[in-house]
Formats: sequence, C-alpha cells, structure tokens
Amino acid sequence: MSVQVMVNGIPGNMGRIVAETCVARGLELVPYSLTGEIIVENEAEVAGKTIQLLKPSNREARIGEVLEKYPNVICIDYTHPTAVNDNAAFYVKHKIPFVMGTTGGDREALAKLVADANHPSVIAPNMAKQIVAFQTMIEYLAKEFPTAFRGYKLSVVESHQKTKADTSGTARAVVGDFQKMGFDFTVDDIEKVRDEKEQMERMHVPEEYLGGHAFHTYSLDSADGTVHFEFQHNVCGRKIYAEGTVDAVNFLACHIANGTAKPFNMMDVLRSGKMR
Repeated sequence: MSVQVMVNGIPGNMGRIVAETCVARGLELVPYSLTGEIIVENEAEVAGKTIQLLKPSNREARIGEVLEKYPNVICIDYTHPTAVNDNAAFYVKHKIPFVMGTTGGDREALAKLVADANHPSVIAPNMAKQIVAFQTMIEYLAKEFPTAFRGYKLSVVESHQKTKADTSGTARAVVGDFQKMGFDFTVDDIEKVRDEKEQMERMHVPEEYLGGHAFHTYSLDSADGTVHFEFQHNVCGRKIYAEGTVDAVNFLACHIANGTAKPFNMMDVLRSGKMR
C-alpha cells in the first residue's frame, strides 16, 4: 500500500523538491500543505498536483477533512525555524506521525514533547545519510576518545543560502559533540556566512548554487599552531536531503505498520540499513 505524505512548507524550495522526490519514489502526495500566514497564495502547483495551502489561521478548522480523507498520512516538515515547536505540537495533538527536517526552534522542548507522548516521528538536523554518518563518527570520537584534542582550538564556519534564517542545525549538533571533548566553544561561536560575494570568494560556492547549498568546515588547531586538522562537508543543491527524507518516511511507515513506532532520529534510520 502506498505511503501517503503531506509535505509542509510548500511553496518553499525545499518543500517543492521534497514533494517531487516523494512522487518520484512512489509515495502518494496528499494535496494539502501547512504553510505560513504570510504566504499570499491559497494553492500551489507541485509535482503535477494542485496543493491547498493551510495557514495557522485556518488549519485547525480544516485538518479534520484532511485526516478523514487520509487517515494514515505522515507529515514532512520543511517550514520555518519559528514554526518548529508549534507545528510539532499540532502533529502530536492530532496524532499525525511526522518527519521534521526543519532546523531551529527549541530543540530540547521538541525532544521532550515527542518523548512524553511517545509520538511516531523522525527528527534530525540533517537528512543526508553521508552527513549523518559523519555526525555518527564525531559522536563516536567524543565518546571513545574525549581527550584526543585536548589543548586544541576549535573554529566552525558554515555557509548557506542567504534566506536561511538560523544557524545550521548540523553545525550545532556537531559542536555539541565537540563540547563533550572539552572544547570551550558554543553555538554562538559558529561563524555564519550569508553574504553571496563572500560565499563565492571565500567559501568557493559555485554561483549557480548560491540559492541552495550547505558548506561546513570544522577546524582544530594545536595551541602552538603547528598542527591543523580539518573536517569539511560541502553540499550543492537540496536533492541529497530530499532523498534522505523519503528514506526517513519509509522507515517510519514500516515501524507504524509493525506497531513499533516511537521518536527516532536519522542515525536510527542509517543504522537500520533502510537508507538507499
């Protein structure tokens, strides 16, 4: 039976490419999407379908008709950092399983919400499996060799399209692991590059991907400056995240069908071997 998905965040770029990827991978795209109040349109054409846009002012009144038509729907959230917690509360209230790809918001409150409700979900700051594997590597390093870089200095710089409002969720998560290794470094110390000229000249982002990229560099330097380590992952475009999102949906759908659904993250999806 086809997995039904409601992609929230249309008509945004990420929402669009995720919806198109869902259709290409054989998922059934539900013709509704949660969006922001500032969106003027009430409909959007995506992946050959007319999608009705539900806004905060009318979504409570209309969600009943959506769930009546699509009782087994799974929501995919690529909305706005300011909407993360409200949207998650909405999904929990209406018992809608969801995959949260949106970064930002109060992540501790988000984790507590789904944990307390044991709500079926996949929440992660990054949906790309290769980057999830990298995060897992850094997490392992922090756990098994916490003193390996004692005395070193950490610097982190991330570059995303100028419309990205928040600091990279991936960078935040990786910094959290470095903190476990004793680095005196906070998420506020992450350098956020949003100027397009600087992105091209300093970060070497190809011009055609200024509107959609994710470049991260984590540098570790010895106290005397004689030793330098650098971890880097640069992504052009958004397709890698869309593919991982569909993997997460299929993973969650399998657990729902088996009666084993609960809150998961992308490391769970990666470890399951379900990411293609």
